[in-house]
Amino acid sequence: MKQAADALPARNIEAGIANAGLFFRRWMANPLQMGSIVPSSPALCRRVARHTHAAPGEAVIELGAGTGVVTQMLLKQRVVPAERLFIVEIVRDMADHLRAELPAAAHVIEGDARRLPALIPAEWHNRIGTVIVGIPLVLLPFAEQRRFIDAIEAVAPGKGFILYTYCITSPLDWKKHGLVAKREAWTPFNVPPASVFRYTPR
Repeated sequence: MKQAADALPARNIEAGIANAGLFFRRWMANPLQMGSIVPSSPALCRRVARHTHAAPGEAVIELGAGTGVVTQMLLKQRVVPAERLFIVEIVRDMADHLRAELPAAAHVIEGDARRLPALIPAEWHNRIGTVIVGIPLVLLPFAEQRRFIDAIEAVAPGKGFILYTYCITSPLDWKKHGLVAKREAWTPFNVPPASVFRYTPR
């Protein structure tokens, strides 16, 4: 038993290194898709989880899950059961990694979040508690930001979304998008420091 217990930290460290390596390789391949050179810290993941809600019968959608550090925190904190968690990831390597690491009940969908209404089963439309955005929308032109926002509104009307970002102020021009913005959390214990913003339709 002692040998197995001693081996667990080593496996965790190796998994963390592998995750960081995968994340870095994808960042090198396409920085605009990733937004950061390293995965989100546990401190940021806890703040995202704290502001994620799902009533009974509702699901949670995560866009741009990367290596799944936020996803794992949602499950660890029991924010939502795995069978009501939809993860949309455009990068095939990341999607394959998520399928291997997450419970089989979680729905890992490889696809473009701008096509969200086609990716999320119709029976779940309008039954979404929170949409989490890990995509660096600040790097996109206004029209592309609008496509993401419209896609979210189509499946979660009136709910808006939360966005974690490395910007201190709102990364979106919320007034032009017809949104209300609120910074829910900020953590200096992330590299770089990060904020969690909530956007809701005005």
